[in-house]
This record gives sequence, C-alpha cells and structure tokens, in this order.
Amino acid sequence: MKATRQKSRPSFADHVYNTLYGRISNGDYPPDEKLPSETTLAAEIGVSRPVLRDALERLRAEGLIVSRQGAGNFVRAHQSRTLGYGRIETIADIQRCYEFRLTIEPQAARFAAERRNDEALANLSNALDLMRAATGSMLHREDADFTFHIAVAHAANNTFFEATLRALHEQISAGMKMHGQSLLREGGAGLERVLHEHQSIFDAILASDGEAAANRMTAHVRHSQERLFGGASIDLRMPAKK
Repeated sequence: MKATRQKSRPSFADHVYNTLYGRISNGDYPPDEKLPSETTLAAEIGVSRPVLRDALERLRAEGLIVSRQGAGNFVRAHQSRTLGYGRIETIADIQRCYEFRLTIEPQAARFAAERRNDEALANLSNALDLMRAATGSMLHREDADFTFHIAVAHAANNTFFEATLRALHEQISAGMKMHGQSLLREGGAGLERVLHEHQSIFDAILASDGEAAANRMTAHVRHSQERLFGGASIDLRMPAKK
C-alpha cells in the first residue's frame, strides 16, 4: 500500500500543478487575487489536501504564488514573462498551434528517449495512468493529456522545451479539448486509440529509441490534427500583394 501511495501522489500533484498553473497563466486567478481555500480547491479538483499542498509548494517555489500568514495563498503580482503567445481566437489559430507543436515536440521526444532517467520515466508512467483511468471511464481529460506532453518535454532535459509548452498551455489545451470532443463522438474506440498512441511514445522513450520516439510523436500530433480537422486543413498562405 505504501509503494502505491508514493507512486500515485506525485502523479496527482502534477495534475493539480498543471491545473492551477493553467488557471494562473490564463488569468482565471489574476495577480494579487487570493486563491480559494485548500479545502475548496481539493474538493473542486478531486484530490486530498496533502496532494494539493505538494502542488502549491511547487507553485510557491517557482514564484507563481505567495503565502501570507493567516490570509492564505495569493497569485504573485507583476510576474515577468520572457515568453508569451496570443490567445486562440479562430480555428486557424488552432491549426497554427498544431503546426508549431510539430516543429518542437518530436525533437523533445527524441531527446527524452536519449536523456531520460528513472524519475522522468515515472512521471511519464504516472501521466499515462491518469489517461488510462480517464479512458476507462469514457472520458477525455485534456489536463492528463497535457501532463503527459509536459513530462516528455521535461524528460528532454532542456528547459526551453518545457517552458515553451507551458507558455502554450492555454493554446494547446484548447486544441486538446476540441480533439477530445471529437473522440467522444467515436466512443471508446477513439479514446483507446489515442491512449495507445501515447503508450507507444512512452515505450520508445523507455527503450531509449530516439528515432521511434520522434516518429511516434509526429504521428500522434498529426493524427490529432487530422481527427480534429477531418483530414482537411485551412489555407494559411498569405494573400498576394496587389
């Protein structure tokens, strides 16, 4: 029981961290705003308070929130960002986001296969567990999906990959949410297929096969794009000058 608890806790803490990080990045919790109480957040996200505290401690360590004695946790004001992207406003923006992901995520997967350690593999396995549980419940959870892709970027041991994906959290999640809705229309087969795609990426990283990891990540992102757009694509060519 103890070993199971130690494995699952980091997994759910990552999920909580990514959820709160996304809300702060998106402005759902503006600077200087007090976060909901630990009891409220734990119940809302569906985790225990110790798991929530692990995620909050990480947010504090990264300077995203600050604790004020007797008052609670607050979003840190005047956060400086070196990287930022515009909000998703059109379907074309989602296509652009997929195009950009195809330029960075396959290489991140390649490096992950070549550089990962046991801790990185555990993070990937935990993210897969979240996705597997959601699939078993006939659900698509973009937070679990995003957690897996962040774990791949982290395993690449190059902070630029992870920082870029985190900066794109809102944009990527928008595409993942729409992709999830299209999968649910297919029923369990669609969810199982996508879970298998993630599992195959993990297997390549586990086997230290960088070429296979890159190819499988490319195929996964392309399949996601094709399922969302029905095999069609928006013409993004610039209009000719008159």
